[in-house]
Amino acid sequence: MKKSLELLAPAGTWEALEAAVNAGADAVYLGGKAFGARAYAGNFDRDELSRAVRFAHLHGVRLFVAVNTLADDREMRELADYLAFLSNAGVDAIIVQDLGVLRLARLVAPELPRHASTQMTITNAAGVRFAADCGMVRAVPARELSIADLRAAAAEDIEIEAFIHGALCVCYSGQCLMSSLIGGRSGNRGRCAQPCRMPYTLIGDSGENLLRGSAGAYLLSPRDLNTLDVLPQMIEAGVCSFKIEGRMKRPEYVAAVVDAYRRAIDSYLTGDYRVPERDRANVEQIFNRGFTTAYLTGRPGRKMISDSRPDNRGVIVGRVESLGRDRATIRLEKELRRGDGLEFAGTGESGAGTTVASLTVGGCTVERAPAGSLAEIDVPPGVRRDAPVFRTLDKKLIEYAATFYGEKNKRRVPVNARVSVAVGRPLEVEFSDGEGHTGTGRTSFLAEAARTRPLDEASLRRQLERLGATEYVLNGLELALEGELMVPVGEINEARRQACEALDRARLDDFLPPRRPVENAAASAQLERENAALKKLAAARPAEKTRLSVWTDRLDGVRAALDGGADWVIFGGDRYCGRDAGFSDCAAAVELIHAAGRRAALGTPRIVAEPQLRLFEKFLRHVQDSGADQLNVHNLGLWQLAREMELKIPLWADMSLNIYNSQSLLFWRESGAAGATPSVELNMPQIRHLAGVSPLPLECLVQGPVEMMVSEYNVGDSFLGGKGKDAAGRRGEIYLRDRTRAAFRLASDQFGRMHVLNSQDLCALDLVPRLREIGVARLRIDARTYRPDGIRRLTDLYRRALSGALRNPQNLPNTTRGHYSRGVM
Repeated sequence: MKKSLELLAPAGTWEALEAAVNAGADAVYLGGKAFGARAYAGNFDRDELSRAVRFAHLHGVRLFVAVNTLADDREMRELADYLAFLSNAGVDAIIVQDLGVLRLARLVAPELPRHASTQMTITNAAGVRFAADCGMVRAVPARELSIADLRAAAAEDIEIEAFIHGALCVCYSGQCLMSSLIGGRSGNRGRCAQPCRMPYTLIGDSGENLLRGSAGAYLLSPRDLNTLDVLPQMIEAGVCSFKIEGRMKRPEYVAAVVDAYRRAIDSYLTGDYRVPERDRANVEQIFNRGFTTAYLTGRPGRKMISDSRPDNRGVIVGRVESLGRDRATIRLEKELRRGDGLEFAGTGESGAGTTVASLTVGGCTVERAPAGSLAEIDVPPGVRRDAPVFRTLDKKLIEYAATFYGEKNKRRVPVNARVSVAVGRPLEVEFSDGEGHTGTGRTSFLAEAARTRPLDEASLRRQLERLGATEYVLNGLELALEGELMVPVGEINEARRQACEALDRARLDDFLPPRRPVENAAASAQLERENAALKKLAAARPAEKTRLSVWTDRLDGVRAALDGGADWVIFGGDRYCGRDAGFSDCAAAVELIHAAGRRAALGTPRIVAEPQLRLFEKFLRHVQDSGADQLNVHNLGLWQLAREMELKIPLWADMSLNIYNSQSLLFWRESGAAGATPSVELNMPQIRHLAGVSPLPLECLVQGPVEMMVSEYNVGDSFLGGKGKDAAGRRGEIYLRDRTRAAFRLASDQFGRMHVLNSQDLCALDLVPRLREIGVARLRIDARTYRPDGIRRLTDLYRRALSGALRNPQNLPNTTRGHYSRGVM
């Protein structure tokens, strides 16, 4: 299937939208005031969204709206109304993370196309098929995919969109809980506080600094993505949409980056791919933390991280040659201009900064100083001799980028006009845009013979050029005047207005044919029917005694959990204990559990890379043959494989699938789930509500270290050498310590991925009676970091709390209730 190439730009403000369209974007993505994953961008209210759709479509640009946060049930009525509005407004597609939002969108706005957000954590071709089977027309896979992985994804019958430039998350998007657990601001709810950009110290068991000055403090802060060198390979892999990150960025950033990538893609289409040095310089100058191609061509490790600083580095322009009183002489490597912003390295994290107010070369005041010259400028205190000088703001580039937005820089669609008129007939104005669209307007006045000042080309052009309130500019003018005629100016202006409106309609209808209107009342009624059906399903669900489950990744942990009284034991998944869980380990675990008369579940990892799919096909066949009672699925691709293989074993939708609302529970029930583990970001009132309406049995995590991140980048392997579990075993446990001296354990799984664990274990022992009373089917202990004696003790403790033998259970010391008490923003 031949796919056209789309350059997709971000817009957090109206100026950024103009910059994106005028610089050559084929599509723009933005967010409304709610339900978008960049809550701190300017964003667009409903009037602005309607105006944005019209503006973009008149310029032949698609417009996508991010509806990519997890939604709470209390927000569903507002969400249904919002989805109806977006469909009626003519938005080209919505970008979705929450499968509950997806389900609701399919119900209330079925003609509104849907894209799978990168926060859905699609990591393989099977996950792409999952998105397609859910009715998605496009998938945005995880940014950790290689070009080969993207090729496999693009071979599926769905569009593939990939990021090409801008900020990177160090964690798999959609799997990061660090911001919410530290500060209550959830990235999944659009309010990430960017803890990855904060300083950390890598420490060992005894608290010693393992790097000792050999690295900077920003150990989780990635460089920015820049794919200008690998763009042809991405195109040839079958990617159809090329996405620039940056809804929080200024319009000048959007303009400069879109401008450069527009030329790059166009040069590829001509068969002669080139990136002018000016474009490389512009994207570096406008903003950079250092650049990387991330995982597109390999595993960069430490080279992907901007550990020395988390913000814009700027571009080096020279070094301080000498210092005088409040003045410095700089030997320039690049041209410098008055008005440029500079930073001098060596004083604090960001150095001393200034704006070049006066610039002297050879004793003469100049506007610009060329490369190679000695330039003298005023400097702030703290600058040292030989300090590198970085330009953080290029006045000339900013002025150039600013030409892509604003009323005075408006890019208009050129139109040709034809005016025809005769005595006794209305004057007719026809505008044509050269793309096959026309619009016609007529006067209600019938032309009369002129007594003085008959119509001529100059007078008609003056009136027809008055297009300032439109998206058009007059190009050619053709006249068909029969005789010397008179028509009032006001009538000509009205005919011009009618012609513009008709041309607008023709262009808009051709770009996106009208959809069937979605009535807000109908959307609300649909939601009420859904809620009523939920109550019936929940009432019909058999009452169950609350059971205790223990998740472990080692056989001695299985024995300890059984000794402690676990009803269910979950084995496998992401393993912190050592090598991968082989088929024999899984079979042995199931045998142990069944021999004790308990129920056995096998788990999957959160992340399954494309090259691992074949291995996991074998794993799923083994699961089927193992006699296990349940498969806990953390990865959408594995869910898809299990369905395609028609596994008979019950499937459990696990916590990494970010189940946050009742619509999501309905989605998983309809997908064949036997039960679900909701998001750990839910608070107790939300859990109580879901337990009361859920069509599926629910399991809640009550004990263990919550995973804050899972990342392909591994701090220990990257900075201390070695790889994977063997290296981790030699160096012992390692931690990231933050500025508050909280220490977050780093665990490596069987595939070498890094899991950042919360500094305090979750403990909800005191909530066990309430969770039992509200009907939660299972309570889970994540025991993967515990030794057997600890597993045995904790399992017994929760067993007694669940049975009522432990009166007034109290939480363990040095633990946290997590989000049970506070939830997230």
